[in-house]
Amino acid sequence: MQPHLSALDGQLGDFLASSGPVLFYLAVWGLVFAGTALFVGVVIPFLTGDSLLFAAGIIAGTASDHLSIWVLAIGVGAAAFAGDQVGFWYGRRFGKPVLQKRGGAWVQRAVAKTERFYELFGWWSVVIGRYIPWGRVFVPPIAGISRMSYPKFATANLVGAFAWGVSITVIGYFAASNPQVRVASYVIAGIVIAISVIAGIRAWRLDRAGRVASEPLTESI
Repeated sequence: MQPHLSALDGQLGDFLASSGPVLFYLAVWGLVFAGTALFVGVVIPFLTGDSLLFAAGIIAGTASDHLSIWVLAIGVGAAAFAGDQVGFWYGRRFGKPVLQKRGGAWVQRAVAKTERFYELFGWWSVVIGRYIPWGRVFVPPIAGISRMSYPKFATANLVGAFAWGVSITVIGYFAASNPQVRVASYVIAGIVIAISVIAGIRAWRLDRAGRVASEPLTESI
C-alpha cells in the first residue's frame, strides 16, 4: 500500500472514531465534490480522488457496523456527478478565463492536454476522464467551454461519476472486509489504475502524432 494511502486510511479511521458516521459520509462526499467543483483536485489530487475512495472503502469494510458501503459509495457517485456539473457550468458561463487563472505553467499544460483529450474522445472523455487525475478536474469545464450539449454531457457525467465512485469505493471495501476476495480486489484496483495510465498515454501519443502531422502544413503556410 502506498505511504500516503496508508496515512489517509489512518486519518479517516481517526476521523470516524471522533466524529461519527454522518460527518464521515459528509466529509468524504464533500472532498469528492470539492475536487472538481472547486478545483481542489489541482492541488491535492490524492485527497479528492482514487486514494480517498479506496481508503474510505477500506474504513467501511473494517467498521461495517457503523458505515454502510452502499450509502457511502452511491453518495460518492452523486458527489462526483454534482462536482462535474459545477465544473461544466463554470466553463459554459465564464469560458477560458476560468482555467487560465488556475495556476502556473504546469496547470496550463494540463489544460492544453485536456483540450486535446476532449477533441479526441468527445463523449467518452467525460467518462474516461474520471479515472485520470488531470482529466477529472479539467474535462468538465473544457466540455462547457467547447459548448458540448448539456444532455450529452449529463449522460456521460452520470456514467463516469457513478462507475468511478462506486467501483473504487466498493473495491476498497472488499479489500478490507473479505479475505477471500482481498487479492482480487487489489488486482482489480491495479487494473483500474492501469487503464487510467493507458488512457493518459494514448491521449499523449495521439496528441503528439497530431502535432507532428500538422507541422509540415504550418511550415508551408
